[in-house]
Amino acid sequence: MDVGKSLRFVFDDKDWISKLLVGLLVSIVPILNFAFLGYTVRLLRNVREGILYPLPDWSDIGDYFVKGLILVVVIIIYMIPIIILSLILGGAGAVTDMTASGDLADIAGGLIAGAGVLLTCLVTIYVLVFTFYFYAMVIHFSRFGTFGSCFEFGKIFKIISDNLREYLTGWVVALLFGIVLGIVGAIAFTILFFIPCIGWILSLVLGAFLAVWPNLVIFHLFGQVESLQPVEVQ
Repeated sequence: MDVGKSLRFVFDDKDWISKLLVGLLVSIVPILNFAFLGYTVRLLRNVREGILYPLPDWSDIGDYFVKGLILVVVIIIYMIPIIILSLILGGAGAVTDMTASGDLADIAGGLIAGAGVLLTCLVTIYVLVFTFYFYAMVIHFSRFGTFGSCFEFGKIFKIISDNLREYLTGWVVALLFGIVLGIVGAIAFTILFFIPCIGWILSLVLGAFLAVWPNLVIFHLFGQVESLQPVEVQ
């Protein structure tokens, strides 16, 4: 896995400015931004196919949107356990506030607070596990492009197990990359905030850039993982 290549591949493309600008515009428009998720699916496919400059153009934005919409629905389905737990906890808190009083309210409040801490821990663990699984799911989806392919658990886990070292490396690099960019971005935004007008404009540009480029880097990394495997016929 060539991390350096993933960091620079965007800028190796002679049309990277126009492609990135369109990506920035698409990513900030509600609903239309689903297309950017579909765009990363095409990126995975391009890396797998060994295209010299894998950054896709935007001529197939309709296809990107459909694939992105499918993935958004899939993500919502995978998040249902978290949604249900949150609703249960929120409902319990609301009922307690309306019905309990005195010492009973204090006890119930303590239980709800404890359950909230437990839920936060569970959500954190679930999200980490899902992010680990998510990239393999998208790799599999990029091969077949169907809603059902996102739930073929055996084949998805096989992508992970067949190249566990490379896949784990990609996941850890993605996490660290996100943390480092988060820290650097926070510092940059803080500095730019104190520069009137120009600084505020630059912070918007930086925010848009950080919403797009890191995702391209990460999906290129996992595209490299995908290229290590033969494509299974569905």
